[in-house]
Amino acid sequence: MQDIAFPDLTEEEKTNPKIRAKVINEFAPLIKYIASRIAMRLPPHIDIHDLINAGVIGLIDAMEKFDASKNIKFKTYAEFRIRGAMLDELRSMDWVPRSIRQKARKIEEAYGRLEAILGRPASDEEVALELDIDMDSFYRLLSETASVSLLSLDDLGEDNQDASKRNLLEYIMQDEKDWPTHKIGLGEIRDMVAKAIQSLPEKERMVISLYYYDELTMKEIGHVLKFTESRVSQIHTKSVLRLRSKMQKILKEIRD
Repeated sequence: MQDIAFPDLTEEEKTNPKIRAKVINEFAPLIKYIASRIAMRLPPHIDIHDLINAGVIGLIDAMEKFDASKNIKFKTYAEFRIRGAMLDELRSMDWVPRSIRQKARKIEEAYGRLEAILGRPASDEEVALELDIDMDSFYRLLSETASVSLLSLDDLGEDNQDASKRNLLEYIMQDEKDWPTHKIGLGEIRDMVAKAIQSLPEKERMVISLYYYDELTMKEIGHVLKFTESRVSQIHTKSVLRLRSKMQKILKEIRD
């Protein structure tokens, strides 16, 4: 898929119905692909067509808000907006119980506390001890919170005080004078995320790489690593919550 040459279009042309239809048609396969990837980890009662419809709305929103002066390709920006719109649709359904979100936050905070003290990734046993639960309960907790990790990386910019949702791209796309992370750029944020991923334990790093970069399913990753699908899901949940804890700390330091 070639990048749409939006820098050459006027604001009026961006909202032209014919141009919109052309862009939607070109991005249709990508929208369906993103929806399918998300739907694989959702309960069966969630209709994939609702995600696809939300993705189309996200694409239209991207067309209206895209600013080429930020030096980000439209395809990259559109993918963020499409996926973000789908996740917003899931949030509006409130399909993850508040109790599960609270449990995920407890695990995330436990990782943050322990790794600040230890100066290294905390083991499963150490996190379970910190949470004052046995290992069976810890692994059950990871299974229960697996669904939350679907949204976690996209909520890295969330403010705990007002629960506002802002992902890293939204900070980047704003005028620098309006965003708290104006001292850093996209390249530096990428470096931060890459460094955080590199600091993960080997198995977690491999799962993140295979899932997000090679775009394998949990089942396919299980075949590669010779783990059960449920074990891969647990590892994925741990790595996302660990990453979220690291990035929340970085963003807090930047804001402060």
